[in-house]
Amino acid sequence: MTNAWTVGRSAAAAVLALPVLLMGCSSGSESGSGEEGGDGGQGPQTVALGIIPIIDVAPVYLGIEQGFFEEQQIELDLSAGQGGAAIVPGVASGSIDIGFGNNLSLVVAASSGLPLQVICSAVDSTGDPAVDPFTIVTADPAITRPADLAGKTVATNTINAIGDSVVSASVRADGGDPDTINFVELPFPNMAAAVLAGDVDAAWLVEPFVTLAAQQGIRVLTTPLNDFTDVQIEVSTYFTSTQFATENADVVERFTTAMEQSLTFAQENPDAVRAVLPTYLDITPELAAQVRLPEWNTEVSEETFEVFTDLAEAQGLLDGEVDLDSLLAPVR
Repeated sequence: MTNAWTVGRSAAAAVLALPVLLMGCSSGSESGSGEEGGDGGQGPQTVALGIIPIIDVAPVYLGIEQGFFEEQQIELDLSAGQGGAAIVPGVASGSIDIGFGNNLSLVVAASSGLPLQVICSAVDSTGDPAVDPFTIVTADPAITRPADLAGKTVATNTINAIGDSVVSASVRADGGDPDTINFVELPFPNMAAAVLAGDVDAAWLVEPFVTLAAQQGIRVLTTPLNDFTDVQIEVSTYFTSTQFATENADVVERFTTAMEQSLTFAQENPDAVRAVLPTYLDITPELAAQVRLPEWNTEVSEETFEVFTDLAEAQGLLDGEVDLDSLLAPVR
């Protein structure tokens, strides 16, 4: 598979740049400091959190708004990446304390020996093909089923990650040959234009871009996470490095407490989710009222990680064995 239209990192950063957002009342704490006892009278702890500017991370902003992180003496320093595959190296290197990333990328990273630990859930698919926000879209009337993508050009936000892997799995489950697909890398905001211009035949797309694309005549071909497994897929989790978890167990525990409160609040208050979306995404309240929402739960799904391990193996992405016991080990 080739990457004929890869977007440079600088261009992607320009498209997806987010301002640094700090919350709380202290500006003097250092990111991820390993002070004993966490807050220990030192004031709020700054945590560098790598996210992707999509609907999936709405609980982070709701948690800030609702004061859940402030209650836990956590300040968040947010930075944006193009995908989980880009955030993983930042966490592994220590330039990011905690990251948001798709679980397939975490499985691949674990197979390479990167010392990472999942600390809490992030976002789930709905399990309902009619409303799931994780989609494959197209404007080509000749493409009517996943198998029709064989031999076509399909955009995904990162190569050798969750997008091209689940598209391939969907095509394979429908009897098509995914090895003939030409995957190209594009930021989510650029995909609709590429589909309409005919530069790509289809795209792996998430909200709010699915609804924006629909307004331009681009339709959902399928929701691939429902095509190749009966498991309701946990798409992403929040994770950190083993070193950060070991040196900052109290910080990780407090972050997790605030994050789980935020996830629960988001799931129970969809109107609040829709209200917060225009505060960090360039969308109108009218669009926010229309988008498909994912589900947010607090349980990390080991079953999902097993599905993604099998999928990554089928895609030839694994460099070695995947130790799920270590990847999913509770932080102590």
